[in-house]
Amino acid sequence: MVAIANNKESFVALWRQLEHTRRLLGMQYRRFSVRNVLKSWFGTEASDEMIWEVCRLATYNDERPVYGLNVLPVPSLYPRTSRELLRAVVAVRLGIGVRAVDEKALDEAYSEAFPYSTPLNVSKKRRERTAGGMKPGTAKGIDGEPP
Repeated sequence: MVAIANNKESFVALWRQLEHTRRLLGMQYRRFSVRNVLKSWFGTEASDEMIWEVCRLATYNDERPVYGLNVLPVPSLYPRTSRELLRAVVAVRLGIGVRAVDEKALDEAYSEAFPYSTPLNVSKKRRERTAGGMKPGTAKGIDGEPP
């Protein structure tokens, strides 16, 4: 198991370990769930209380509760649920609050671990398009000339 710390290097290792665990559980025909991930990472240390605490802390924006046996989405395609899971695991293992986990380092670690996958913060990127869907100054008339 990867040594858990509140820094970027540890988060990169956790993202890669999560993807490795997803593949391993798939090869074993086991469900990729919070319970199975924690049991495979921590063995007998992953008690029901620890799993419950991680699930309680991993709830995303208080709208989508995460249960121990729910199937998790693929981390490289749907990273938000996995990000909240990793934040909760780090918080429980280090005994700190979820808000004390360095989210910026966690997001940078995701970009490093999965460089060609779905961007984590799509809505935060600056958009250069106007309301009409075109960049300013690129409008063309019917014959290709600027209007």
